[in-house]
Amino acid sequence: MNKLENKVAIVTGASRGIGKVIAEEIAKYGAKTVCVSRSESDIKKVSDGINNDGFSSISIACDITNSDDFQKLVKTVVGQFGSVDILINNAGITKDNLIMRMSDEDWNIVIDTNLKGAFNGTKAVIRHMMKQRSGRIINISSVVGLMGNAGQANYSASKAGLIGLTKATAKELASRGITANCIAPGYIETDMTEQLSDKIKDTLIEQIPLRRIGQPKDIASTVCFLASDEAGYITGQTITVDGGMVM
Repeated sequence: MNKLENKVAIVTGASRGIGKVIAEEIAKYGAKTVCVSRSESDIKKVSDGINNDGFSSISIACDITNSDDFQKLVKTVVGQFGSVDILINNAGITKDNLIMRMSDEDWNIVIDTNLKGAFNGTKAVIRHMMKQRSGRIINISSVVGLMGNAGQANYSASKAGLIGLTKATAKELASRGITANCIAPGYIETDMTEQLSDKIKDTLIEQIPLRRIGQPKDIASTVCFLASDEAGYITGQTITVDGGMVM
């Protein structure tokens, strides 16, 4: 399980849900894991848990929508560990509504967090990765970025934008040994899906050929593969982890 030994990984949105499990799994693979979230207390709990399990982690609170904050975060990480090898842009929020009822504020905050945050992170790490002539950038998109979803125009646009950002990043940085890939989760069991009624869950499961809602570890395992040397010849790709829902 030491495929990422001596690697330094930044995981945004690591305080809960998919991001928390990604941080835990990538640490188990040997990476020094930097857990990032807005909430200092929440992210410290995750980082402490990783360390208590015998792995390596620190926590840093950061507003990823602020470019200067992300630059300072990366400077701190490089100062402490000497490098940054893996960036996982996972942080994301929803502010659902129909287009005709969606406020400018709800549009902007979702785009800023989900898309601009990933841009800020990518921009902050690439200079260091280019010097190393190696690096992995992994963006967590969504199947709704591929197919859209009523009531989620802002979220769908942000996640589709991540796919475009990933491809552009991959083309720009391939010559420096840096890969950029995207993961598009389907319906994954999180705090958000726990709030759904059994009837809605049954309706969702009917859309999934594997007939189950995914687990956060399904996404984390794919992240760990893309971050490893085994995925060194994969770049610019969007991998759907959705039980076959989008084919």
